[in-house]
Amino acid sequence: MSETPENVLVEHVLDAISDQRLRAGTKLGEQALSDLFSCNRAHVRRALATLAAYQVVDLIPNRGAFVSTPSEDEARDVFQARRAIEATIIRNVVRRADEADIERLRAHLATEDEIRQHNDRPKAIRASRAFHMLLARIGRNSVLEHYLAELTMRTSLIIGLYGSKTASLCSDDEHTRIVQSIIDRDEARAQDMVDHHLRHIEGEIAFGDEAPRVGPLSMIFPPDRATE
Repeated sequence: MSETPENVLVEHVLDAISDQRLRAGTKLGEQALSDLFSCNRAHVRRALATLAAYQVVDLIPNRGAFVSTPSEDEARDVFQARRAIEATIIRNVVRRADEADIERLRAHLATEDEIRQHNDRPKAIRASRAFHMLLARIGRNSVLEHYLAELTMRTSLIIGLYGSKTASLCSDDEHTRIVQSIIDRDEARAQDMVDHHLRHIEGEIAFGDEAPRVGPLSMIFPPDRATE
């Protein structure tokens, strides 16, 4: 994205959703965002329209913009769609990954391992999403990559709404096993591992739990972060 005011705002909101600072149901007031990001309300409206296109923000007439609150059925549909799309992505990865791609995957696994050692859950959520997006890029299908970008962001919302803070995002070795199956060029095992991985994430979501109450946007986007 280019560094226009609306794109800066979009990136900050997406990051806040991804690391669970910005929870489902939070109102995104135009004036509050305009003040926090030092931009005009036209920029904010364009940013909110972009976020609505990602299906992570709902624009409600006469009420404003709110971070989407997916139902349990919608959440399960998202995971089903991810399993279908990522089955094709991982097949493409096994067939197309070259040595440079393998090294990028190994480097990402090392980053994830370091994050786990520091027990940083927000970073772990972002790293998990980044792993799947890296697979999509290596799979070299830009259409699938586009759809997965939306689905992984919606997954972050679902985890933020329903996910337990104490539940693991995945077993420590799930991503490692996926990468090993790619190295081995074992397409069937790679697809099985990805399917197992996504079902594991879905299985740890406690549907029906209430989302915690959220504070004002100024607590979610401190001035020093909003103006970076």
